[in-house]
Amino acid sequence: MSDIVIDESYRPSEDEPFMSERQREYFRRKLLNWKEDILRESRETLVALQSESENHPDLADRASSETDRAIELRARDRQRKLIAKIEAALLRIEDGSYGYCEETGEPISLKRLEARPIATLSLEAQERHERNERVYRDD
Repeated sequence: MSDIVIDESYRPSEDEPFMSERQREYFRRKLLNWKEDILRESRETLVALQSESENHPDLADRASSETDRAIELRARDRQRKLIAKIEAALLRIEDGSYGYCEETGEPISLKRLEARPIATLSLEAQERHERNERVYRDD
């Protein structure tokens, strides 16, 4: 836990040292809040799925309910994977590598981290990665 106090209006800026303690604490809190939101939604979904009546005499209602459940469970699986990425980002904050591109070692822009706090690649490296992925996928 950090002793840094950050008010709600604080946003990292280019005018301060990159990944200062204040910025790291800001992103740590952002990631923890995101994780908590996902876990809360998962608990709510679980309660809803458990309380939903399984007794659908109409086949169309049953099929619709099963489709809804499958979609919801797929979404939860994606969120489980997202939690793993959030945990990895939190570990990078702890070890000091957060905010730096895994490929180039260059800082990832604050704007990109604000939009996608689990980013591990700079925008340029991500675009290069996606271009290469497309080339190999087309083969």
